[in-house]
Amino acid sequence: MKIVVCIKQVPDTTEIKLDPVKGTLIRDGVPSIMNPDDKGALEQALLFKDKYGAEVTVITMGPPQAAAIIREAYAMGVDKGILVSDRRFGGADTLATSYTLSQALKNMEYDIILAGRQAIDGDTAQVGPQIAEQLDLPQITYVEDVEFDGKKTLVVRRNVEEGHEELEVELPCMLTFLASAYEPRYMNVHDIMTTFDKEIIEWNADSFPVDPDCLGLKGSPTSVKKSFTKGAKAMGKLYDDITPEEAADIILEKLKEKFII
Repeated sequence: MKIVVCIKQVPDTTEIKLDPVKGTLIRDGVPSIMNPDDKGALEQALLFKDKYGAEVTVITMGPPQAAAIIREAYAMGVDKGILVSDRRFGGADTLATSYTLSQALKNMEYDIILAGRQAIDGDTAQVGPQIAEQLDLPQITYVEDVEFDGKKTLVVRRNVEEGHEELEVELPCMLTFLASAYEPRYMNVHDIMTTFDKEIIEWNADSFPVDPDCLGLKGSPTSVKKSFTKGAKAMGKLYDDITPEEAADIILEKLKEKFII
């Protein structure tokens, strides 16, 4: 079994700030991490490696510093890492990103492609499904558990608003995962010591067939006009030692002020 896991380097959203004038992310000094949902997908791939001897490859699209999360994946136990990096890919929206990754994936052997449900820096949940569409693969999203019959079929449990669904899908296929369903393993000492001895394969826009008009900003039909943080609310007024009747009168008066009633 050959598994490819799409991972992404993202800013740690617990520490990001927005430029109040430009409305853009301030990335200077903000640590980068592997996207949490992608770690869930990676853990499932490594579970298949432990149980079935699967070969696990990670692929990421980003600037040269994104190699750091490939090193992290090596330390967790993956077999191969590919960095897709080129200035021509810069500024890509989800469609241009999924196009680039799908073209790269066409040059690879795989039985299953895994990815996180969404990235914490964009929260679109679009790239995984778009890759599946580009590659004409069956897809299941919001996955929280997978079983393999040892032949060609996966039994997948996915999270839905009403509870859970259990579906069967034949290989090859695309699955996107929830981080909350998995506890990613720690990097082990041996793999940490050898991670820098392992090769990271680097591909650019000349490494596989692409349409230049579908890359980067040129190939992106959407753009972010402005980003901003939600304004803080003023502190409310506290009322002490009042009766239920008085509380009801106060609430009624406030509702009238807001033209709600």
